Amino acid sequence: MHAGRRFHLREILYWTRRDLFRCLLWATPPTALYHLCGFTFLSLSWVPVALLGTAVSFLVGFKNNSSYARLWEARQIYGGIVNNSRAFAVMVRDFLRPTAPAAVPGLFGRHFAWLTALRYQLREPRAWENMNQPANREYAQLYRVPEHDAPLEPELARYLPAAEQTYVLGKKNRATQLMALQSKQLNELHAAGALTEFQLLQLQTAVTRFYDLQGQAERIKNFPYPRNFSSITTILLYVFVLLVPFGLLREFDRLGDGTFMAGYSVWVNIPFATLLMWVFLTIDRVGDSSVNPFEGSSNDVPISSISRTIEIDLRDMLDETELPAPLSPVHDILM
Repeated sequence: MHAGRRFHLREILYWTRRDLFRCLLWATPPTALYHLCGFTFLSLSWVPVALLGTAVSFLVGFKNNSSYARLWEARQIYGGIVNNSRAFAVMVRDFLRPTAPAAVPGLFGRHFAWLTALRYQLREPRAWENMNQPANREYAQLYRVPEHDAPLEPELARYLPAAEQTYVLGKKNRATQLMALQSKQLNELHAAGALTEFQLLQLQTAVTRFYDLQGQAERIKNFPYPRNFSSITTILLYVFVLLVPFGLLREFDRLGDGTFMAGYSVWVNIPFATLLMWVFLTIDRVGDSSVNPFEGSSNDVPISSISRTIEIDLRDMLDETELPAPLSPVHDILM
């Protein structure tokens, strides 16, 4: 997540400079051939190109709206995790302190482990994600993704006893198994008389809600933006981009008629065609950077920071004095 006021133009140009250079290289040859070699047959009517551009703009707009919807849904899911974590922690503390105070830190620690395992699972790469693109890989060097900097094992060791850590690491979906262990202990506490039937019901409802939220996050992670919509948008976008320099040749050649630019105004095609192509490609890239909100891009939902905030709040509920520091943005990017 970008934590500054805005992306500066230099950041956008740094991120999209490869597209900008490609657009410049593509706009130059037809312009030079048209003017220097008299290849006027290279010129296309602007009307069909403009109509295609209109259709592409609708498709790209639809894709970007869908991308934003996925991003916002992911943020709402983690907002639910924040709220339910606080409610769960308050119930654990107040229900168990009078009857089984020794169990409270363990339940809190297992919840921190669940948050940790979940964020590591959500950061695992998928084939359809965009972080393998050169521009994104290069931009990712400006910030840090905690899940990529450290392995899961030592992170879980901060919260779990050795036996539980070994058990959980042997499982495929570790977050799921951690919540299952949480449920198991709650039932054991009820059997021991530390929780009443009503208290157990309240806590198990919270566990079920955590499973719901985890499943919603996994749905976004494991189900990509539909490939049919994505593919047709990309194909038509590149067809339009390829046609733009040819569609503008005659228009800019006529621009200089009767002026001092007569015969030379066609060269204006290079910067303007480059700009038009770059704008469309950049808008499409913006959508791509938001469509997978857990992949580790600069526009991700800051699940690492949110998980740390939850840990701080819950430890504060236990009146701990040595609280972990909140995560800080690196180059205005907060993960």
